[in-house]
Amino acid sequence: MAERLCGRDDLAPGEMKVYNFRGRDLAVARTAGDEYFAIRNLCPHQGAPLVRGFLSGTFLPSEVGEFRYGRDSEIVRCPWHRWEFDVTTGKSLHDPESCRVASYALRVDGDDVLVVTD
Repeated sequence: MAERLCGRDDLAPGEMKVYNFRGRDLAVARTAGDEYFAIRNLCPHQGAPLVRGFLSGTFLPSEVGEFRYGRDSEIVRCPWHRWEFDVTTGKSLHDPESCRVASYALRVDGDDVLVVTD
């Protein structure tokens, strides 16, 4: 089963907005690759609203002296203390096994973005 969260065109590529789902605020991101992801809009560090953070990418592993940027609009940086989270999984970039925010499965059906509830 799935429930409607928002419209497909409510977010532009690279944009993130907050939507309420069953009493919880979700930060919904539309990536540059036109995919949709949702995480809880609450930083586990001190409760900052992640949707007020910066949605960007990150540097990828590379050779010494080489800087490769990637994962455009898949990384959200907390507005208070700059903790970074992967919007595709909710995992922290610093400590992915111990620090994370809840993530919610989404799917697109026509013009609707749905939260998968089953």
